[in-house]
Amino acid sequence: MFMCRIFAAALAEGKVSPILKIGLKRLEYGGYDSAGMATINGDHLEIKKGVGKIDEVDKAVNFESLEGNVGIAHNRWATHGYPSVTNAHPIVDCTGNIAVVHNGVIENFLELKEDLIEKGHVFKSRTDTEVVAHLVEEELKEEKDFVNACLKAIKKVEGSYALAIIYSKEPDKIVLVKKESPLYLGIGKDGNFASSDPVAFVDKTNLMIPLEDYELAVITPYYYKIYSINTGNIITRKPTEINITPQMIEKGGFPHYMLKEIFEQPTSLYYAMNIQKPYLEAIAELMYRSKINFLVGAGTSYHSCLAASYMYSKLAGLATIPVVASEFIHQYGNTLDPDTSLLLVSQSGETADVLKVASFARMKASTVMAITNVVSSTITRLSRLYLVQQAGPEIGVAATKTYTSQLLIHLLLALEIGKKREKISEEEFKDYFAKIRSIPKIAESILKNTEQKVKEVAEILKDSSHIFYLGRGINTATAFEGRLKMLEIAYIPSSAFSAGESKHGPIALIEKNTPVIFVAPNDSSRRVILGNIMEIKSRGGKIITLGNSDDKELKEVSDIYIEMPESEDILTPILYVLPLQLLAYYTAVLRGLDPDKPRNLAKSVTVE
Repeated sequence: MFMCRIFAAALAEGKVSPILKIGLKRLEYGGYDSAGMATINGDHLEIKKGVGKIDEVDKAVNFESLEGNVGIAHNRWATHGYPSVTNAHPIVDCTGNIAVVHNGVIENFLELKEDLIEKGHVFKSRTDTEVVAHLVEEELKEEKDFVNACLKAIKKVEGSYALAIIYSKEPDKIVLVKKESPLYLGIGKDGNFASSDPVAFVDKTNLMIPLEDYELAVITPYYYKIYSINTGNIITRKPTEINITPQMIEKGGFPHYMLKEIFEQPTSLYYAMNIQKPYLEAIAELMYRSKINFLVGAGTSYHSCLAASYMYSKLAGLATIPVVASEFIHQYGNTLDPDTSLLLVSQSGETADVLKVASFARMKASTVMAITNVVSSTITRLSRLYLVQQAGPEIGVAATKTYTSQLLIHLLLALEIGKKREKISEEEFKDYFAKIRSIPKIAESILKNTEQKVKEVAEILKDSSHIFYLGRGINTATAFEGRLKMLEIAYIPSSAFSAGESKHGPIALIEKNTPVIFVAPNDSSRRVILGNIMEIKSRGGKIITLGNSDDKELKEVSDIYIEMPESEDILTPILYVLPLQLLAYYTAVLRGLDPDKPRNLAKSVTVE
């Protein structure tokens, strides 16, 4: 998962703009709210950019009219700054001689921006990327060499980045910089290339060099060099031969977008941790001061609200009411007033039921806030404040990476409110945050270590007539979300309940070998859910349990056990849903279904 895609090319002969346009079109799956290119023509930059998909922008600006044999290009998925011509990449410095395209998130851009403004720099966009252009400009005041200026500038940047930078005074060079965002060099006979995905240059060369973190590379039409950012030393690395097609790369080598997006979650979770702190603090302050807080969403987004209600209670002592968007006005509409806050959650920002709630709440003078994955969406215009998930485009209809990033943002908000309400100490806050920082790595491990076992479970479930999902406490929401994924893409009738409700009706449906999936981490509900498992087992149910790897008691009473790492209670909804996403995916595939295109469903529900 990455927010945007970048492409750069330095040709020995001919115009670079047609090649940039072709490569950019292949990369469009990575971002489609704006696009742009910059080339070096003689001693000056030429730039064309606009809002919309590449074909729309190209029709308006004619990318191929750009002259020059060296250039950079960008598809944008906005995370900092509303989609506009000003915020579209490439971004330039004060002089107009330096242009930058960027994929990633610069965590310390606000501090860097303030420092640069004090030095006289004028910022035109609202992007985090612009600080890079001005940092290089500042370094070039003292350092005459473009490459050295970039090396010095990048050492001041914190965050993740794949950067391509050009400077009109050194027109044959493109500087590439990489940390935690993908960047590949393409080494050709008639020029050299760089891109977030090799798909952009597969028709020009089959020789590729993946850059590593903390590396800076320089490409020209005739040579390439790689440097260590930390030492400045030259790194020798030979190209490797690749045998890929554009179709293979678009899905990252995965057979379906859904599986690709499931495995992108370590990265999307990393990005979610780095949302803009001022907005996080502002929303936390408004929720803290409100008398009533509603959490409103539909489908998967509602499940994130349900799990979040436990987070706000445990960490902040704050009562929140999760509500399904389509029922909100009927259920709570008459209770709204200026002392009420609504946190609306919508991946697309276009969910009709959620937008209707937003408009209604505004008329009641309630405070409307939002979590969304699309910065240009309608929900951002209806909200007083909003947070962008930064999960990147999610093409598979069934939400996966956007769900876990929503959960993580709720968790960060709960921590912030808990600190404001003095429900957790500064020391506890730091301890929780350290655990949160470990989530991407743990998620990566879970996806790797549970996949084979999940495939075995899918073989068992693929012919089932009904599946039950049970959890307790905060992981009641995890059971609901696991069940929804199975319904959405495998079409197997499934039910989800709080495990405590099983004996109030659902247990009547348990027959011999009825599959029942328990979400059972070692939390405060662990003892009682063991009793629920025994009740189902005694009636012949087939027990499939997700639990701690060292929980011998749970293993003994389970027919199939999926081992999970020990983790803090409040983090378990983010982690325990991962095998359930994989389970729905592999069950659908075994049933001969396309998980990317489930029947009767759309990515964004824009009608009531």
